[in-house]
Amino acid sequence: MMNYRISKRAAALAPSLTLAIDSKAKQMKAEGQDVVGFGAGEPDFDTPQHIKDAAVKALAEGFTKYTPSAGIPELRQAIADKFKRENGLSYKPSQIIVSCGGKHSCYNVVMATCQEGDEVIIPAPYWLSYPEMVKLAGATPVITQTSDRTEFKVTPDQLRQAITPRTRLFLLNSPSNPTGTVYSPAEIKALGDVCVEKGVLIMSDEIYEQLLYDGAVHKSVASMSPAHFEHTIVVHGFAKAWSMTGWRLGFLAAPEPVAKAIDAIQSHSTSNATSFAQKGAVAALNGPQDHLKGWLAEYDRRRTYAWKKLSSIPRISCVNSRGAFYLFPNISQTGLKSTDFCAKLLEQEKVAAVPGVAFGADDYIRISYATSMANIEKGMERIERFVKQLR
Repeated sequence: MMNYRISKRAAALAPSLTLAIDSKAKQMKAEGQDVVGFGAGEPDFDTPQHIKDAAVKALAEGFTKYTPSAGIPELRQAIADKFKRENGLSYKPSQIIVSCGGKHSCYNVVMATCQEGDEVIIPAPYWLSYPEMVKLAGATPVITQTSDRTEFKVTPDQLRQAITPRTRLFLLNSPSNPTGTVYSPAEIKALGDVCVEKGVLIMSDEIYEQLLYDGAVHKSVASMSPAHFEHTIVVHGFAKAWSMTGWRLGFLAAPEPVAKAIDAIQSHSTSNATSFAQKGAVAALNGPQDHLKGWLAEYDRRRTYAWKKLSSIPRISCVNSRGAFYLFPNISQTGLKSTDFCAKLLEQEKVAAVPGVAFGADDYIRISYATSMANIEKGMERIERFVKQLR
């Protein structure tokens, strides 16, 4: 009988709990159960029409063949223009790589810069795929813990203490998934200063850049000085601000040697992102952005309601988010850890949330408010009922 030996790297991976929860909730819905899903990290709004029209036009015109592995020149230029216009960053198109999603961009960065013996510093709570990507590269994730007492922000002192001669990369995500935390420009600069001093690369995941509330400001660490620019790889994508999750389009900007290495990796793994989807992405960047104002107003309305409701529930506390579309309530006073809490919540009240253990924080759960206000109202009532009946 054949021995299907699985590689150690693959066997060591933890499956995505966000996808697992979302899949379970969809299965229950398909069975006719009234499930409220707070699990998925994608907008519930449709892709703006002009973006879809551009992709349809590209299809109709036969733009269905291979493109350069790093992306079509028109899109790479549009991305470079976006960085210049919105972030004050001057990249050549040769420094831009278009990928098959923001997740793919992150993976490419880790694979291009890290290897056996390297360490990668990841503040927790973290996006659940970061440590797994580091493991796949053969490197070691070094988790730096934060909590709601500091608004889930890692400090320069914590970062400095975590750096060793083996440190290769620091992963910075602001606005944050799963917490919604947004670092101020001064805080971003201070973290960047440590990395510049120590010669550590920064992967700055800025995919939630446009989703900000309460006057929060996003400023890329790459824009702080020429030295910060040289130490930073910015990863981004079209999924969140343009609701293009299924299009699978991400992008990154990197120093020329890193961009060249990433292009080489991509040329042997996925090759190019989908041709006609790239035409839609050009329209996303160069076309009207007026959809975002309405989306943000609606997200803010949902965020405010959900946060106030969660904060009023006995034995739950919650720091309000200032970016993205997540809340990360603390459930430690309920006496349950996150996996048990979410399993019982789904079973008893038909509410799907993601256990915080997936993000390196077992005393919390993640709630996505990228769903309708009707769902949020219903779901919050069920969570309150669930917590109140706990002994």
